[in-house]
This record gives sequence, structure tokens and C-alpha cells, in this order.
Amino acid sequence: MKKIKIATAIILIIAILPACTPVQNVRGNLIEKDRMVDIKEGITTRRDVLMAMGSPTTRSAFNRDIWYYIGKNTEKKGILDHRTTNQQVVKVAFNKDGIVEEFGYIEANSNDIPIDKEKTKTTGNKTNLLQEFFGNLGKFNKQ
Repeated sequence: MKKIKIATAIILIIAILPACTPVQNVRGNLIEKDRMVDIKEGITTRRDVLMAMGSPTTRSAFNRDIWYYIGKNTEKKGILDHRTTNQQVVKVAFNKDGIVEEFGYIEANSNDIPIDKEKTKTTGNKTNLLQEFFGNLGKFNKQ
């Protein structure tokens, strides 16, 4: 009987331990520094940027000649919320001729907004099943 309890405890520990291992995710496009070495302001073209860094994560809404490469690493431990461990935003701005005019990192301040499990409160009448049923009588076509 004692061996069964020990075996059960060992199986539970083995089953629970992987749940504590942090899960790491890469979201977006984290650009390695060696891929950005060849990008020079006033020299590099739009095509060269595409070849070196790939497609941008997004483009500016008001100026399509500004590209952003956004990426971050997140980590989740057990049942805890995701936590950002590394985040970077790279901005590449081109002139009218498609040559890099501005290039560099942007300080990325982001806020982790906690998920609220509460429901949105709505206004109106609270009715029960009978009120719903009898309240709808006569509201439809009388054909």
C-alpha cells in the first residue's frame, strides 16, 4: 500500500512539473542586428531593405513611405499572465526616390493591460421568462 502511494506521488509530480516550465513565444518580426548592418541612410534602397529585413510588420497610416518592424518575446509561467521579456520597434523612412532617409530603433513603451473577466454592464429592463413570453404577444403581424 505504501509503494502505491509513493508511485502515485511520483506520477503526480512528473505530471505537474512540465506545467511550471515557462512557455516562450516570439511575436512579430524581431530583427537581428547583423541583418541591419548594411542599412545606410542616403544609400540603401527600398529593395535592399526588403532583402535584408523582409516585409515590414506595418506601414504608417499617413505616410506609406514609413515602415515599422515590430517584434517582442513573451513568456508565460504556469497559470500566470504573459509577460513581455523583450520588445523592439525599428523604423525605416524612405524619401520620394525610395532611398532610406531615416533608420533606427524607436523606444517602445507598451502597457500590459490585464484581462477583466467581468461582463459589461448594460442598462434596460430585467425580465423573466414569463414577462418575455407575454410581452411579445400582439407585437407581430396579425395575419
